[in-house]
Amino acid sequence: MVALGAVIAILLGFALFYGLKGKKKSIDSSMKSSENRTCKSDSGRSTDIIIVGAGVAGSALAYTLGKDGRRVHVIERDLRQPDRIVGELLQPGGYLKLVELGLEDCVSDIDAQNVYGYALYKDGKSTKLSYPLGSFNSNVAGRSFHHGRFVQRMREKAASLPNVRMEQGRVTSLLERNGTIKGVEYKTKTGEKHTAYAPLTVVCDGCCSNLRRNLCNPKVEIPSCFVGLALENCKLPFANHGHVVLAEPSPILFYPISSTEIRCLVDIPGQKVPSVSNGEMAQYLKTVIAPQIPHELQTAFISATEKGNMRTMPNRSMPAAPYPTPGALLMGDAFNMRHPLTGGGMTVALSDVILLRDLLRPLHSLDNAYSLCKYFESFYTLRKPVASTINTLAGALHKVFSASSDPAREEMRQACFDYLRLGGVFSSGPISILSGLNPRPLSLVLHFFAVAVYGVGRILIPFPSPKRLWIGARLISDASGIIFPIIKAEGITQMFFPVAVPAYYRAPPVK
Repeated sequence: MVALGAVIAILLGFALFYGLKGKKKSIDSSMKSSENRTCKSDSGRSTDIIIVGAGVAGSALAYTLGKDGRRVHVIERDLRQPDRIVGELLQPGGYLKLVELGLEDCVSDIDAQNVYGYALYKDGKSTKLSYPLGSFNSNVAGRSFHHGRFVQRMREKAASLPNVRMEQGRVTSLLERNGTIKGVEYKTKTGEKHTAYAPLTVVCDGCCSNLRRNLCNPKVEIPSCFVGLALENCKLPFANHGHVVLAEPSPILFYPISSTEIRCLVDIPGQKVPSVSNGEMAQYLKTVIAPQIPHELQTAFISATEKGNMRTMPNRSMPAAPYPTPGALLMGDAFNMRHPLTGGGMTVALSDVILLRDLLRPLHSLDNAYSLCKYFESFYTLRKPVASTINTLAGALHKVFSASSDPAREEMRQACFDYLRLGGVFSSGPISILSGLNPRPLSLVLHFFAVAVYGVGRILIPFPSPKRLWIGARLISDASGIIFPIIKAEGITQMFFPVAVPAYYRAPPVK
């Protein structure tokens, strides 16, 4: 009996062992099947990359990745033509990026205007600053246009590719599992909830992103607000040029957005602006701003003010401070913002798109999220010299161009205007940085402090009295106080010495 019991126990043991082994295989098979489904939406479509947002960055990225054969699913909250008062001026450096992406025809047939430089005004004096375009072909220039028309052309071009799916929906959350982003949950325009999965999710849902907090440390500042008007039936004093008026309390911008319209952006310091609804804004524009603008534009400006079609928007600034996250990446205004005074935002976005495209090209598979995350650390480093130069210039120029009761700050403002009027390298150097044609951080710092030194020289001539010496010292101190905090926020090492950062040398992951 004991022997029989032993035999039965052995047989039951074998049965239990093989039963558990079969069950484990079934579980493993189920898990593998689940992993395979992570590259599909709940509609069953396979996707390589999800892009949240179809603005300038999202549409350009969708097109360039689609051209490279990637299966792209773009989810945009509103596919109607956007209507914004910024994102209307593309610098020459940004236009060259557009050409590199094969998207230059997106500025055709939208009544876009060529822009060849800037005119600068202060206290009734003016100077013209031309872009240094001599070494480029005749098509290269800045472009100004209606933002919505430009974005719609880019969306149409991206959606024309068979492997790019453009869908209207509001992404409510990122789908995360074990620290890795697997996809997104979103609502369609009819309110239905859906999920979409892909090895990589790129979030570029704009300045008001509701997803960025999961992927970065957002330190958003609002130094000022823009009031936007569209002027009609008038011509700019300098055709095909942007116009900047160093007014009080802060700068005023003019640039063409079509053959019949001129955009005016009035900068108002702080976050509180006069009320539009009760007439305070119209009164402010007529009494404070109108007398300071070129007389050729005053009639059209007052007429636009009286029509009441004024729009306001906060000017946001946010340095890039990403949390490297497996399966996800931030781009565009969701990732990095600068004051729109210099019109550099689209140049940065398109430059980032090209960089990401080039980093992705050697990769056949995007499935290893952790290796990919490590590899993308190079993206954050490689973008820094260009992006940080444009960001720093925007923040510094806004502070320098704004009026101040501080005599040293006013001297810096006047010195900047007079320095640019000198011509030659004194104007072509700074304008080449602003245009995105030469976004080198060292050139920016050298010109910035050259302005400060020039200002000190103006103060000390003809006789360096103690008061003048004091103001000169204050000017240098204020100049340092303007630019160094911005550079620190951008990251000194990454901006000036990217080759010293280990991530600079990241190689593509090997499967």
